[in-house]
Amino acid sequence: MQIFVARLPGTPVFDPAGDKIGRVRDLVVGLRIGRRPNVHGLVVEVQPRRRVFLPITRVRRIEAGSVVFTGRLNMRRFEQRDTETLVIGEMLDLEVRLGDQPMTVYDVAMEEVKPSAWEITKVALYKGRRREPRTVAWSEVSGFDKLQKDQGAAGLIAAFETLRAADMASALHELPSKRRVEIARALNNDRLADVLEELPPDDQIGILDTLEPERAADVLEEMGPDDAADLLHDLPEEQAAKLLALMEPREAAPVRRLLPYPDDSAGGVMTSEPVVLPPNATVAEALAHIRQHDLTPAVAAQVYVTRPPTETPTGTFLGVSHFQRLLREPPSTLLGKVLDPSIDPIRPEFTLLQVTYYLAHYNLLAAPVVDGLGRLLGAVTVDDVLDHLLPEDWREAAGGRDDEQDDGDDREGGRS
Repeated sequence: MQIFVARLPGTPVFDPAGDKIGRVRDLVVGLRIGRRPNVHGLVVEVQPRRRVFLPITRVRRIEAGSVVFTGRLNMRRFEQRDTETLVIGEMLDLEVRLGDQPMTVYDVAMEEVKPSAWEITKVALYKGRRREPRTVAWSEVSGFDKLQKDQGAAGLIAAFETLRAADMASALHELPSKRRVEIARALNNDRLADVLEELPPDDQIGILDTLEPERAADVLEEMGPDDAADLLHDLPEEQAAKLLALMEPREAAPVRRLLPYPDDSAGGVMTSEPVVLPPNATVAEALAHIRQHDLTPAVAAQVYVTRPPTETPTGTFLGVSHFQRLLREPPSTLLGKVLDPSIDPIRPEFTLLQVTYYLAHYNLLAAPVVDGLGRLLGAVTVDDVLDHLLPEDWREAAGGRDDEQDDGDDREGGRS
């Protein structure tokens, strides 16, 4: 059976009992001089965002939509060895040679050469800008013994195009810094903004520093104002001011309003772009607004009602309409008649601890933030509160400590 590796990322992985334990993120191989690479195993991401190694000797089936393994999975965090190569992260987009012609790696295929032993046997290549892959035997290609300075990114992006932004950020974080920057620079502004919002601050700054200032400003414009403000807070003051000046004034305005608030306050974590409508808007209009694809579930959980104008921070706050209430009302009902009278807004100077207690007490996904004049400034969502309450390295530490007790298995299975 021949399997093209670029199709594997995101494939669910099931244990012997049929329970899904994670998803495939990459394939680990060992390059051998004069011989086809042997497959060591799969990198599998298990919750919460922990990458572990699954030896190929324990894989029983790889079929459409699933990978099934036997035995027990070692939960120790995966660490790539010097003698190993990641197919998705390092081979795709590599410039190699087919005879005397320069070609680019589009995909590679692996085959089971004997029970539980797999090798890379085929390479899909393309030349120039024409993306019509040509599949040849591994032995016909040279150049896999090195990684170019400018390796390109199209193949890896194609392999990860269906991932959520958080999962792609996790994948990027695990790549060598050179590859991480190459991939990030090749993403379009909208996708890059989504991914940056999910990366640790050091990765965000490292990527932003490699972009031309004009493009960095464009990416900041695509980010949520609260995330853009957080990132600018982490930059040197002169660099942050330069990027703000390059942003479109309309896009920079909400970011500027958030910058004066401390990071550990309601004002510092709120979004200035919640769903805001006047009291004479109908339930049908409200539902149409919260169905927008680019809204997160927390932001779309409720509609904030203010007197015109409805852009923050100018409208006088009147109340909140929860989406569950909206679903129960006739479409023609006015929002002014379906406000929740039990919800009092919070102030921008509230600490994160106060906001946490507030959300927990009322079982809310978000809360309105109002100034002393009664104007709606924005909304604090539970996901932003969690981001700021967790340690700064929570993405790296999400899977626990590397030296924690595991199930007793080691990583030797399938290696040679």
